[in-house]
Amino acid sequence: MGKARIRLGLVGVGKIARDQHIPAIGGNQRFDLVATASKHDGVDGLPHHPDLRSLLDAGHELDAIVLCTPPAVRSELAHQALDAGLHVFLEKPPAAALSQVERLRHEAARAGLSLFTSWHSRESLAVDAAKAWLAQRQIGAVRIAWRENVREWHPGQDWLLAAGGFGVFDPAINALSILTAIMPGVLALEAADLHVPANRAMPMRAAMTLSHDGAPIVHCDLDILHEGHQQWDIEVESVDGLLTLGAGGHVLTIAGDALPLAPNREYPRLYERFATLIDSGRSEVDARPLTLVADAMMLGTVHPIAPFEF
Repeated sequence: MGKARIRLGLVGVGKIARDQHIPAIGGNQRFDLVATASKHDGVDGLPHHPDLRSLLDAGHELDAIVLCTPPAVRSELAHQALDAGLHVFLEKPPAAALSQVERLRHEAARAGLSLFTSWHSRESLAVDAAKAWLAQRQIGAVRIAWRENVREWHPGQDWLLAAGGFGVFDPAINALSILTAIMPGVLALEAADLHVPANRAMPMRAAMTLSHDGAPIVHCDLDILHEGHQQWDIEVESVDGLLTLGAGGHVLTIAGDALPLAPNREYPRLYERFATLIDSGRSEVDARPLTLVADAMMLGTVHPIAPFEF
């Protein structure tokens, strides 16, 4: 007899849900998407509700909730889902604050439910290969360039620049999720400069210096005001050559040679892991990328820049 199917409720039917989550759910035989909740339209043929509370009160037979909302409201929604006895899949970042993640960790453990803090950029096969290669080598300087145009990738999304919206760290936390996955030692923030528009709460440019096992060798150039060539690259120097993870972690080059890789399966891999966690009664909660962002907010020097409007 096969394993029982996992019945899902999806909260937040925006671009990431339509582009990634819904196709990944549909392609995995373990999952059934039962209902949705969102300020946006729902999914054709499925019951749709204006919010999670309405979805829960509707009496659908559910096993888990997937949260694809902005991070500022994610913690409270996860609390509601856990309180209803449901496993929880969190889009990145898992919450707007570290204390919120810790609260959810304890709630899930106390209830015997699975909590999954997903980091989709780690799921590229290039990231797996980079981690394995770096594990056996002495690492030198590390450079991260994460530069994109917010008007192209997040048009009109004012929540991104409000408190709890992360600003430049919304995309850049993907780089930090890769970095914390591939580096064999301990990372810690040493310094940060945060460039915040006069009419916004969150930085739109940031520079960070991180130490790796005590050596300040990681330098991050992060920008969502960048209008030129869009760039999502991580470079790691070693005695055996330069390792480059390009295109957001999907292309791997070592010492000038591009490694052949299978097609990208980031979100299908996340859902495979979610099913495994539920089957085994475990959680996977990793807040290291969020910790680096929180440290930058606490220790960084703020530099006012011109007001920003979409």
